[in-house]
Amino acid sequence: MTAKSSTKTDKNERPLSGSRVLVGRARHQAGVLSADLRRRGAEVIEIPFIEIRKPRSYRPLDTALKNIDSYDWLILTSVNGVDAFWNRLRRLRLTKARLQHLRVAAIGPSTRKAAEKRGLKVEVVPKQYVAESVVERLRGRVKGKRILLARARIARDVIPVELRKLGAYVDVAEAYETAVPLSSRGRLRTILKNLKRRPDVITFTSSSSALNFVALMAGKATHGRSARDYISKLAGVKLASIGPVTSATLRQLGLLVNIEAREYTIPGLVKAIVAAREQRG
Repeated sequence: MTAKSSTKTDKNERPLSGSRVLVGRARHQAGVLSADLRRRGAEVIEIPFIEIRKPRSYRPLDTALKNIDSYDWLILTSVNGVDAFWNRLRRLRLTKARLQHLRVAAIGPSTRKAAEKRGLKVEVVPKQYVAESVVERLRGRVKGKRILLARARIARDVIPVELRKLGAYVDVAEAYETAVPLSSRGRLRTILKNLKRRPDVITFTSSSSALNFVALMAGKATHGRSARDYISKLAGVKLASIGPVTSATLRQLGLLVNIEAREYTIPGLVKAIVAAREQRG
């Protein structure tokens, strides 16, 4: 193989060689995205923008689980929600047999995989992995039904609001909450100042990651002079979003979205980053 053909093969197999990508996922979830990027040749920097914590109270979720027989549907909107739901079920010494009557909806393939790994049969996964698509897939199926939505403390209210309009009875139970990992602030600011270590791309996999990134960068205000200040620190850095909801949040914060995944998944995000790099040449 000639040197020229070898270089071409390397570019095909490792299209992100020479790129630095900052992954801001919660520490325990960064592995899949980081590994996928490294396989494609990227140098990965992991600085979490999100910390997953227990909710202030498990009482609403515990009450729902103890009365799980009264629900018709269970909606899960993240892998974190699945983990928290299952851990609480075990803590209450309830078996998965108590869940067999439930019809289950998951917001995307990762959430479905986590649920099925625990023995749940997932009936509904929308084509687009956003709250609006979950509602659309459940249209005509939920009138008069009782639904349990297990999710983060702070989340968009699209699902409960719209399903109630469709005649469903929806209980929202906080399974976990997200927080800003303050220990990341110094590392994030330092790496953005270092031109030799500065990332070429920063990934955002949720609206929470976008909001927390700004909190880590700006400290207080997210508009006006403070916003201009942290935006200037991102000159030359491309922001990669997992989908339109996350992109909308970034734009609301005054940030420019350079890359957006067409399929709202981790593999879709990696594919979009690779495509952007190849387009740049």
